[in-house]
Amino acid sequence: MSREPLLDHETSSPQPSLPSHLTKYLYSGHFLARWGARMWDFSVALYMINIWPDSLLLAAIYGVMENASTALFGPIIGKWVDQMSYVKVLRLWLVTQNFSFIVAGGTVFGLLAYPDLKSTSVEAFVLLVLVTNVSGAVGVLSTLAGTILIEREWVVVMSEGQTPTLLTRMNSVIRRIDLICKLFAPVVSGFIISFGSLKASAMTLAVLSTISVWLEYWFFMSVYQGIPALAERNQQRTQKPFPAELAESSSVPDDYHPANAEKSQKRSLGEKIANLPLVSAWRVYFDQEVVLPGIALALLYFTVLSFGSLMTATLEWEGIPAFVIGIARGISATIGVAATLVYPVLHSHIFTLRTGLWSSWSQWIFLLLCVGSIWVRNSIIAAYMLMGGVATSRLGLWMFDLAVIQQMQDKVSESDRCVVGGAQSSLQSTLYMMAYGMGIIISNPQDFWKLILLSFLSVTLSASLYTLHVYRVRKHLIHFEKLILLGSWSIIWSTDTYQSQNV
Repeated sequence: MSREPLLDHETSSPQPSLPSHLTKYLYSGHFLARWGARMWDFSVALYMINIWPDSLLLAAIYGVMENASTALFGPIIGKWVDQMSYVKVLRLWLVTQNFSFIVAGGTVFGLLAYPDLKSTSVEAFVLLVLVTNVSGAVGVLSTLAGTILIEREWVVVMSEGQTPTLLTRMNSVIRRIDLICKLFAPVVSGFIISFGSLKASAMTLAVLSTISVWLEYWFFMSVYQGIPALAERNQQRTQKPFPAELAESSSVPDDYHPANAEKSQKRSLGEKIANLPLVSAWRVYFDQEVVLPGIALALLYFTVLSFGSLMTATLEWEGIPAFVIGIARGISATIGVAATLVYPVLHSHIFTLRTGLWSSWSQWIFLLLCVGSIWVRNSIIAAYMLMGGVATSRLGLWMFDLAVIQQMQDKVSESDRCVVGGAQSSLQSTLYMMAYGMGIIISNPQDFWKLILLSFLSVTLSASLYTLHVYRVRKHLIHFEKLILLGSWSIIWSTDTYQSQNV
């Protein structure tokens, strides 16, 4: 089904330019929200490997539970965000996220303070681990609601009626903030852990979450109250009938005949299943023309080739100090920040579709270094090759991420935007959960090379799928006629140069 582009800059009426202080408030609130999440993302693997040494099991179980919650509830979260007012989503997001990190920090502190708990009181140990996992999962779900609200909704609404490049710039800045948090939060956490303790790190996270929630709410409410377009869109959303109401009104029969009773009952059951929030959300997602780029992006989450829990725990097992891992993760994020600066420049020359194509294969090329590390016998050198390959590949990864997000913003209609965002996050978490599932099956750090190969194959499939999408849209991948002209020009230039030198 064809859809009209979301942004029509030719027909939209010009809007007043956005006040610079309000965009700074938006970025500041986003920074505070992402900082706490990034501290937890980095530290949780180190907590788990210290609570249960010499095994990736706890880290893998946590990863499975966290991503399973997003995979299962992601589309539903997207529908809830679409149906609730902006202010209600904002309050639920900030309170739930920060409260979850406070609880998780407290339970981790208890597990670290009593290291013999798993042998002296198995019930208490299991309970604390369970609370930690549930708190982390709830925190991730609330973060997802905030991501959909800010990145898929507010940024698009704020850029409507503005210059065509504003959406690209705001997307880049939002992603840059996230990557800056990935740069500095692990470094700060790594130094706290290395020169303080894991318990100090857990308490820092809990205290920071308690303080930052108030600042985040003030920043975002200032943006909402200062930009009339957000209030207008919020009013349109709250007045929109829910899908259940539409289904109910459309399912009332005009007449009734006994012969059609059984058929009507079957149809009614099918309609009820189709209108379930989870099912209807996936139907909307797979109906989009950008479904292949979405799947290609999700495949990049079936990987251990990132500074996530499994790779961090493995590097710790290899003897790499926590502050070194934090610095390496910071370097990786720095390259990611560079990607947000390169993306608008590259986008201005070859546009969104081809930017995604070039960036997906550039990531693939850099990850060859990780594959090569498998055959290096010196474990320390292999670990540094692994970190180097992952870090350099972030340039292509984050440009590809931005390219796919912008295609979804441009091609997905306003009514489906939040639902598609939730389904996309769900699909990504499903693949990420499968990666952690492989970590449970292959839990010995000595066998990490098997996970590296599986991850590389997933990246290869991702790049191939996106290449297929580009070919379907453009009907070609390379301008062969331009290559012929370039080759002809090179031959002529070489001939002229040779003749001039022999005159």
